[in-house]
Amino acid sequence: MLKYHEGEVIAIVDYGAGNLRSVVNAIASLGYHPEVTCKPDEIAKAKAVILPGVGAAAETMKNLRAMGLDNLIRQLIRDGRPLLGVCIGLQVLFDVAEEGGWHKCLGIFPGRVRKFSLGLKIPHMGWNQVKQLHPHEVFTDIPDRANFYFVHSYYIESGDKSLCIGETEYGTPICSIIARENLIATQFHPEKSGEYGLKLYQNFLKLACSKQ
Repeated sequence: MLKYHEGEVIAIVDYGAGNLRSVVNAIASLGYHPEVTCKPDEIAKAKAVILPGVGAAAETMKNLRAMGLDNLIRQLIRDGRPLLGVCIGLQVLFDVAEEGGWHKCLGIFPGRVRKFSLGLKIPHMGWNQVKQLHPHEVFTDIPDRANFYFVHSYYIESGDKSLCIGETEYGTPICSIIARENLIATQFHPEKSGEYGLKLYQNFLKLACSKQ
């Protein structure tokens, strides 16, 4: 019987991006209570926060600022609240993004978001391997070089190499998962990645809900 984690609300940040329903379904299937919300007070009270989405960094940041969520996300990370970023939710954690000019992002970590080079099929779409660079509890029961599902045209270029715990080959090695304390973020979409994607969510939530 599926265990229901009573009282452990997982906030899924709704800033106008799509793909929220598949994230909700993944979290609910693991026995947690997902709550899609753009309300700062509800996000602030959640046991863990997921910042998912598809789209452009500039539009994402515009919406986060308009909703008063940019500073809240910075504060939650400073406070050590468990947070998982997915796809654009990874990219906006860095300084700037290249999209017809340079756009300021959250600036949590040093680095920039670059467009893939000409000659590569853009977007990078479909299944690809994630090579595990460093051991981490989020990889529990997930084999090295397991396949995950990607949909993106931009990738992160970070000045802090210690952040990257997994990389993926697409023309060149790109960082596909980062971790720092209670923050984890993926370039791929765990909710579209079958068994191992669901396991990654489970590992993150287990870590998050073990925190006092």
